Amino acid sequence: MDVLVYLINLLARLLTLLVLAQAIMSYFVSPYHPIRQVIDRLLEPVYTPIRRVLPQTGMIDFSPLVLIILVQVVAWLLVSVLGSF
Repeated sequence: MDVLVYLINLLARLLTLLVLAQAIMSYFVSPYHPIRQVIDRLLEPVYTPIRRVLPQTGMIDFSPLVLIILVQVVAWLLVSVLGSF
């Protein structure tokens, strides 16, 4: 069980770091930079359903924030369920 909890927490942290890296890189790095393109390709399939649900807010995209919150909540719930066994 401890290994599974560790993996869940690790995946949640990695996904959160990817989202933060993409947000920071969007200000400083060209959209054509290879690293940014890889991160964008990894996260875009996850952002798409969130963007369909969120209302348009002009130039501000809240989907990364919503994704981070969802990842943390799901990880917390999974760890809580696994901890009860």
